Amino acid sequence: MKRLVNVAFVSVLMGSVLAGCGSGGSANKENSSGTGAENTGSNKQVVVKVFQQKVEIADQLPALAAEYEKTHPGVKIEFESVLSSDYMTKLKAKLSANEMPDIFNNGGYSELNVWKDQLEDLSDQPWVGEALDVAKEPMMSDGKLYGIPINLEGDGLVYNKDMFAKAGITELPKTRSELEEVSKKLQAAGFTPFINNYDSAWTLGITMFNYPMAEQQDPNAFIAGLNGGTATFKDNPLFKEWTKFIDLSLKYGNKNPLTTDYNGSLAMFASEQGAMTVGGNWIQPVIDKINPNINAGLMPIPISDDAALNQKAVFAGPTTWVVYKNSKVKPEAKEFLNWLVTSAEGQDYLVKKFKLMPAFKNVKADPADLGGIAGDILPYIAKGDILGWQYAKYPDGSTKEFAASMQKYIAGKSNGDQMLAEFQQTWDKLKSK
Repeated sequence: MKRLVNVAFVSVLMGSVLAGCGSGGSANKENSSGTGAENTGSNKQVVVKVFQQKVEIADQLPALAAEYEKTHPGVKIEFESVLSSDYMTKLKAKLSANEMPDIFNNGGYSELNVWKDQLEDLSDQPWVGEALDVAKEPMMSDGKLYGIPINLEGDGLVYNKDMFAKAGITELPKTRSELEEVSKKLQAAGFTPFINNYDSAWTLGITMFNYPMAEQQDPNAFIAGLNGGTATFKDNPLFKEWTKFIDLSLKYGNKNPLTTDYNGSLAMFASEQGAMTVGGNWIQPVIDKINPNINAGLMPIPISDDAALNQKAVFAGPTTWVVYKNSKVKPEAKEFLNWLVTSAEGQDYLVKKFKLMPAFKNVKADPADLGGIAGDILPYIAKGDILGWQYAKYPDGSTKEFAASMQKYIAGKSNGDQMLAEFQQTWDKLKSK
């Protein structure tokens, strides 16, 4: 199976987590004029607008902006945070309205190709040499780097360790059959095994859909086969196994999963209304805020009864921010990003306040600062038992349609074969656009 990283990367990452160091960024003295500046008496204040989809840190971002503005007079950072499921639609609307932000998210790969004409080349930035190669890879094109990796992420089944212990569960399930036995034990102990937020297009079309895609023997070859007409969803064994995992999550899950949204599911998990939920280390700041004493960890999702294949924590690549090529405040936008990953203050926010796994060799991160979920991901990284995000390689606009087909299946309005056939129709319709 293709791996996202090699042994050399693992050594670098573990070194950065345990013993990195940061250096302060220098302030950029140049002010830009245009739509990014506001008149404030005799002075001009430069406004850098950031449009981002990591809603889990939305509450902490204003404090980050205030920290930056202390040492960068005349520069104001404004954040707008939008759920991932709505993000691309709203970003395209901003582009159509000529209201583009100065900094925004891009997933790389095919998404990079769609947006590349709108992006600034960041290859000459001072942080480039410190960024891990695996984190830069999605945003590389023609030898140029178009994005800065803010962090690395891992996902799977987030679970409540205390509930597992109370239910007498001493070993994590390695197969789907074992996961069902675990679910029965949790239920017998009075706990709801799964909290499903199947209202969320992001959870379904990106996170959930990623498991059978990432576990292919060669994901890139499978995607090439879908594009070339030599592979199909309906004939793929992993996708057929994966539908059985969805069935299991519904059988042992919360009521009304199709009306349980992302924020609601996190509140339910944090308040210990259920033992497991699909997610990753990015939810740590949210659940900690609701319940500082929650004892959460992460395990791979066993979508099949192949124990060896299931023991891969899906290790997502970076969350990447890019700079709009036609921004009137490009120098200030670049300086803010440089400060974020090179200054002690910026690094402190990334690791201790946002609890993000670093994507840079120079960023210091103690596992205790990252939280229990990220702490459980690190051993998988060390062993190389990791897979990668695939969604940025899909046809543009496909993830929402995949999610809609999954919601139809969850509602009982289609069967498994029909859902996979709809996936195929979506792929074939959008692949040439």
